[in-house]
Amino acid sequence: MRVALWRALHLEVDAAPPVLEDLVGLELVAPPEGWRNRPDMHPQFIAPFRAAIVGRARFIEDLVAERAAAGVAQYVILGAGLDSFAQRRPQLASRLTIFEVDQAGPQVWKRQRLIECGYGVRDGLRLVPVDFEAGESWWDGLLAAGFDSAKPALVASTGVSMYLTHAAIAATLRQVAALAPGSTFAMSFLLPIEMSEPALRPAMELAAKGAAARGTPFISFFRPAEMLDLARACGFREVRHVSADDITARYFAGRSDGLRPPRNAEELLVAET
Repeated sequence: MRVALWRALHLEVDAAPPVLEDLVGLELVAPPEGWRNRPDMHPQFIAPFRAAIVGRARFIEDLVAERAAAGVAQYVILGAGLDSFAQRRPQLASRLTIFEVDQAGPQVWKRQRLIECGYGVRDGLRLVPVDFEAGESWWDGLLAAGFDSAKPALVASTGVSMYLTHAAIAATLRQVAALAPGSTFAMSFLLPIEMSEPALRPAMELAAKGAAARGTPFISFFRPAEMLDLARACGFREVRHVSADDITARYFAGRSDGLRPPRNAEELLVAET
C-alpha cells in the first residue's frame, strides 16, 4: 500500500513530466482522509525513495514493452502487490498473459477491490495465490494458472529479494534460468547499507529498523558483482547490472526538481536465458 501511495504522490508533489503515471493503486487502497500527512508520506524526506519506486517500475514496464515487441507473450510478476500495469496499460496488456503471484490473503483482497472499482479481472490476467508459509511453490501455482514453460517469458520481482534468504533467491534464479530460451528475469536487490550515500544512510538504517519491527526484516544484501556472479552460477546466459545512475540518466535527467533515486540502495539485475 505504501508503494501504491508513493506512486500516486509522485503525480501530486513532483515536477512534470512524471516518470510513471499511476493513480490506480491509490484508488484500490482508498486511504482515509489525511493520508498525505503520514510521516512516511513526507514529500521531501521520502523523495529519493519515491524516485526509486517510480524509476524501477518505469524500467520494468519499458522492458515489458521491449520483450513484447520481440514476441514474448507471458509476463510474470513475483510479489505483485498492488501492481497496476494490467489496468493502466490495457493496449500492451492485451498482447500478454499476465501472471500476478502473491500471498493468498492480499490477492483475495486485490481481486475484490478490482471488481469493486470497476476494473474486473480480464481473461489475460491471472491472479496466482500462493501460501508461502504453508510451503506452497510459486512455480506450481504458476503452472496451475496456465503458464506455458515451453514458451519464453519476462519475469519481474521488485522490492522482494531483501526479505528472502540467499538460498531462496538462488532457488528462484535457478527456476527462472531454466525457462525457455529468450526469457528475461528482472529483479531488484538491496546493496549493503554501509554502501549507501552518506546523506541517505540514516534513512536506510531507519527503514531497516522499521522492517524488522514489523516482522519482515531485511536479510539479504548484495554487491552488484555478487549479484551478477550468483545469476551466472544459477544458469543465466547473459546478466547485467542496472544501477541507480543508469535509471537516473534514462528517466530523471534534466528534471527541474532534481528528483532522482539514491545511489547504492536498491538496484536491478537483468538476466537472460
